[in-house]
Amino acid sequence: LEFAGSEQPSPTQVSDFLGNLSAIPLETASIARKLSSIRSYFRFLVRERVLDNNPSASIRPPRRRRKLPIYLTLPEVEQLIAAPDTRTHLGRRDRTMIELLYSAGLRISELLSLTVAEVDLDEGLLRVLGKGSKERLVPFGAAAEDLLEDYVTTVRAEFPQLPRVTALFLNARGGPLSRVSCWKMIKACCRAAGIVKEVSPHSLRHSFATHLLDNGADIRFVQELLGHAHISTTEIYTHLSRERLREVFRLCHPRA
Repeated sequence: LEFAGSEQPSPTQVSDFLGNLSAIPLETASIARKLSSIRSYFRFLVRERVLDNNPSASIRPPRRRRKLPIYLTLPEVEQLIAAPDTRTHLGRRDRTMIELLYSAGLRISELLSLTVAEVDLDEGLLRVLGKGSKERLVPFGAAAEDLLEDYVTTVRAEFPQLPRVTALFLNARGGPLSRVSCWKMIKACCRAAGIVKEVSPHSLRHSFATHLLDNGADIRFVQELLGHAHISTTEIYTHLSRERLREVFRLCHPRA
């Protein structure tokens, strides 16, 4: 972005400069950072009375494209759930955690903060404390119920029992399980299942929402299950479903 010392740069020049950056192409985040630097520089020039006004003041930064989250297909979910070695109490714990992340669409923080008292096996419900300390009731399916019942009544007792630890999922020493440990467990199970995607615990939440919408669930229902404050947050999963529709169309239609 160049201008002569006596020249007053215009908003058009700034817009053209940003347009050239888009054509390189640069990511929208990089362009937004450059615009922020340009604004700061022009504010300085206005303050030093080199310029009469800031030509970048009215320029809006480019809208960041929302990256579609990574999700698993149903066969991949089943492979991941089957990956832990259930001959050990740690493997049975891991399978229960993976099943619950998918069956209830939980955030990793919600899963790890669950206590035994917040699991209602009779009603098939979890009392979940979400973002902003908002509490919600989340149902879980029959597969998760079987694993949870086994874990609560049998498996959890096989861990060391530290005093005053109420967490549902325990580590090998009997303390609450950490986020890092949960991430490492998911990564290890992905390798064992032969899944090459960059999967995180949150990918199971994405899969939960995507599969519900793909199978006809109302978006308001999915919003409630996920604990989203705004419907716009849930709408990204409709984009995933549309991408899936396009993919199926391209694969299956003879004139796609």
